Amino acid sequence: MEQIELGDPRGVTDLATFVGRAKVAVPDGAVRLQVPAPGLLVATVAVLEGTGLMGAGTVLGMRVVSIPDRNHGLDATVSFRSVADRLARLGSEGTTFSVPATTVSPSWAGLTPPRQGWERVGLLDGAAVRRVAEAGIAEVAQQPHQGGGGAAVAELRRRVWGAMSDTAPPIAAGLAFGAHVLGFLRSGETATVATCGRWTRLSTTRGHVLVR
Repeated sequence: MEQIELGDPRGVTDLATFVGRAKVAVPDGAVRLQVPAPGLLVATVAVLEGTGLMGAGTVLGMRVVSIPDRNHGLDATVSFRSVADRLARLGSEGTTFSVPATTVSPSWAGLTPPRQGWERVGLLDGAAVRRVAEAGIAEVAQQPHQGGGGAAVAELRRRVWGAMSDTAPPIAAGLAFGAHVLGFLRSGETATVATCGRWTRLSTTRGHVLVR
């Protein structure tokens, strides 16, 4: 069984909070846990799943944290439910997270954002990003039963979260949604917008949200 040493109880709380917030957006979702370099844990979730072979419209939330220098090379995608179960077993003092043996294979887990080559295109006020997210949430909530069943709701969500904001620089509303639901926005803090190929990234001190 692979394990991740999170260092201290704060690391456990951080992972639990990240997964718990993502679960609000995608109750039956999963998290990809990677240790791409010694001492670095990357946790990735999909707050919005895209369509097609290229995963167009996929919105990923990413939290990068420092951990003790172990488990280099770990890469596993596991369900929120199994992560919550393992974290609960740690109690108040445990810091070694046992990665669930049963993994899942959502389509978004095959999308790996580039690590280099990002070009900054501007800054956005966190409050402005939050307003974009809240406007989209309100629009989706007002029209959940327009007929057509789940397909109509899915199309509505794609339209709302794929729309570009009126901010400068503009961003896909889905980026704002991801930053909001994952708790990456703080009052008075700015968010950095960067692009690399098909990808756009919104970053704050708490994490990154990416769309392609």
